[in-house]
Amino acid sequence: MITVYGIKNCDTVQRALARLKDEGIDFRFHDFKSDGLSSEHAAQWIAELGVDAVVNRKGTTWRKLDAQTQAKVAKSEGEAAKVLASHPSLVKRPVIESSQGVTVGFAKGDEDTVLSRLR
Repeated sequence: MITVYGIKNCDTVQRALARLKDEGIDFRFHDFKSDGLSSEHAAQWIAELGVDAVVNRKGTTWRKLDAQTQAKVAKSEGEAAKVLASHPSLVKRPVIESSQGVTVGFAKGDEDTVLSRLR
């Protein structure tokens, strides 16, 4: 089963969900706002993809963090996972988990590549 993680109001997440539906791909949606994110789960993504692939340093949430919290993200993967669990809006979206692994993002132009990994 494919699980899509994100925030339902995010345009990129909405585009990914619509495309998955259009392609007839079954999935489950996990909304960070209502379902949260555990530090263990964030740590798995970081271990597989790296901090830079998972943490969105371009968004408003990152800019609102104090310098000390931002430094924790750079300090260690474990600290980064804890920060993501307490601020799930920092996660680049969507995160798509499948039997093929974990994918982050659904950029225009990369959609077909992402979908091919899910089949």
